[in-house]
This record gives sequence, structure tokens and C-alpha cells, in this order.
Amino acid sequence: MDIHKIDWSRIPWTPVRPGVERKAFSGSAATVALHRLMPGHEPRPHSHPHEQIAYIVSGTLRFFIGGEEHLVGPGGLVLIPSNVEHWGEVVGDEPVLNLDVFTPRRPEYA
Repeated sequence: MDIHKIDWSRIPWTPVRPGVERKAFSGSAATVALHRLMPGHEPRPHSHPHEQIAYIVSGTLRFFIGGEEHLVGPGGLVLIPSNVEHWGEVVGDEPVLNLDVFTPRRPEYA
């Protein structure tokens, strides 16, 4: 059995684009990514073949998923199906921390 223990504080934040940073960890079949979204960041509609589960750690995010709008705050979860266009916008002045889980793994993340 190959077990890895990771300390999030030792993983550096990686700039994704202005207003968006990420730190990520991958196993052989899944990726966990912590995103920090700043108020006023530029949302970018996109889709990918990976199913995604997003958990909001802090702040509030307005998700647009497949033509539907969902307001999600701390403790909230959303499931984003594979190949469905989606994006998020920060609501208010507080940065959003959201934890994303992808399967299969996202090798371009970590």
C-alpha cells in the first residue's frame, strides 16, 4: 500500500490567472485542488471531461452550471457533471476558498 500524507501549508499557491490561485494534490485516480478566488476575478466559462465536486470552505460563490445558477456558501457542495459548461463568480468582498475533487485525476494540476 502506497500512502502519502500531505500538509497543505507546504504546497505553494500557484497563480492560475489574475485573481485565481491553486494548490493541488493527485493520487493515481483523483485530484484534490484548493482554489482561492479573489473578488473581481475574471470568470471563464469552461468544461472538461472530468467530473468535479466543489466544496466551499469560505466565502460565497455564484456557480453557473449548464445554464442553471446556484449560490453556494461555506459548507456547500455542488456536483459538476463531465463535459458541462460551468464557471463561478465571487459574491461580495471576501475571497472564496473552494476545494475541488476531480476524477479521473488531473495530471496538469499536480
